[in-house]
Amino acid sequence: MLSGSSPSSTLSAEQLLDRFAKGNLRQRRNLIKTIELRASDLAALGSDLLKPFDPRGDDWAAGWILQVLCRHQPDVLAVLLDASPDGWFQAESAVAIDYNPLQRSLLNEDFQAADRFTSAVLRELAGPEAVRRGYVYFSEVASIPGLDLVSLDRLWGAYSLGRFGFTAQATLLHALDGRYELLWPRIGWKQAGVWTRYPGAFTWSLAAPDGHMPLINQLRGVRLMDALLNHPELLRRRDPAGR
Repeated sequence: MLSGSSPSSTLSAEQLLDRFAKGNLRQRRNLIKTIELRASDLAALGSDLLKPFDPRGDDWAAGWILQVLCRHQPDVLAVLLDASPDGWFQAESAVAIDYNPLQRSLLNEDFQAADRFTSAVLRELAGPEAVRRGYVYFSEVASIPGLDLVSLDRLWGAYSLGRFGFTAQATLLHALDGRYELLWPRIGWKQAGVWTRYPGAFTWSLAAPDGHMPLINQLRGVRLMDALLNHPELLRRRDPAGR
């Protein structure tokens, strides 16, 4: 669920932005609703609104500001994104995949479309046989370019308050001592011992449990999910020091 607080009426728009950009996780979460309530004040900052953030990163504070503008100040958002109308974050690919459609869906909070795009890209990255059969084998994950998995992970995290994406799923799994049987209900993929039915029973919004998206075909078993979450580049992303 979204965290929130009452509007910080004593802060200027510049001060609010500074606190949201530089605050710790708890402070940022307490400002989530305030950022939305003061969308018009923040929009008045114009091009300065995104200056505290790096488009090469994955800061969900920037993603949330963009989503708030998309909801409440679309004209201002269009001006800010004039040079990159499909998305502000940079997303690289080792095989020339265009991630603008994914970023556009995430920005618009069309998470079901974003999930379909992600599934299709994973099949494409795994190779023509995966595309032909319609799903990825766990043994094909090792050959998937890490740069692309990181781009997928970055965009999902940036546009979900840091709650979705492979890193979010791996963090939850680690907290559950690697027990997938506990992860499935925790992320809403299994309820009362029954696999959640796709697509209608999944929650395609920010109200979903942490780690709920993107979906990985859990019916293929643990090994596909495990191979993805333990891809060397995603491991390095979670622990750059390699500990």
